Amino acid sequence: MYKRQVEQRELVAGYPAVIGNLDGTPVALRYAANERSLRAAGIAHPDGDYLLFDPRGRGRVAQVFGDLSAAPRITVLVPGMSNRLANFWTGVGGRSYRSPAVQAEDLWRATDGVAVIAWLGYDTPQSVGEAARDDLARAGAAALIRFVDGLVAVRPDATIALLGHSFGSAVIGAAAARLSSRVTDLAVFGSPGMGVGSAAELGGGARIWAGQSARDWVRWVPAVRWAGLGHGPRPAASGFGARVFPTADVSDHDHYLAPGTDSQAALARIAEAHP
Repeated sequence: MYKRQVEQRELVAGYPAVIGNLDGTPVALRYAANERSLRAAGIAHPDGDYLLFDPRGRGRVAQVFGDLSAAPRITVLVPGMSNRLANFWTGVGGRSYRSPAVQAEDLWRATDGVAVIAWLGYDTPQSVGEAARDDLARAGAAALIRFVDGLVAVRPDATIALLGHSFGSAVIGAAAARLSSRVTDLAVFGSPGMGVGSAAELGGGARIWAGQSARDWVRWVPAVRWAGLGHGPRPAASGFGARVFPTADVSDHDHYLAPGTDSQAALARIAEAHP
């Protein structure tokens, strides 16, 4: 046992970028490796557990809130447009309420016995032109599937919920048919579409949830999908087939996870598998 621990420490010290981002690796090793990589890169970051870190390009990072090694339920938050490593903790435009890390921590504090992961594991669109296409959603879906499979490998007894905000919902939509059966719930909010015409077309056995505020600008995005452009009808629309959760007190596109809202309360229940 001692020899194995020494070998693991040597791997973390020698290959932190590999170990920290290797899906299916024991979480304690990934935490240690990513903390080493974050410090080596000189990235200012809050104390915490990190399941992913890669500073290249727009950057990749995943922060864990709660005890991932013991929680019976794991929730993964997939953020949308304009998010990148540089604003993961501060929020898009310097607005903390737009930070995936802040949103995930707020959700975690609203739940009981759940581990919540803010997963920025793909290149999010940085322009309207990128957001209109589906190539980033498909690439993100492939990364999300690998990430979820890695979670299942280390926590086969846990169930998983995926929450997608804005373009993150298109990523989840592209991944839905190939997700592990341990994923029981998919919830999307502020969604421009999931890349399909109805919930039935997503495939898989997960329950589909959707919410959209009447004050969200996304309602003006054309609900079409043609030649790789657009993401189809809104999941919260009548006829799509999703289970709609309340959003009446959500003030705009970015406050679905704001503490005290009906939307956050509903998403917390979904995260807990008690919708």
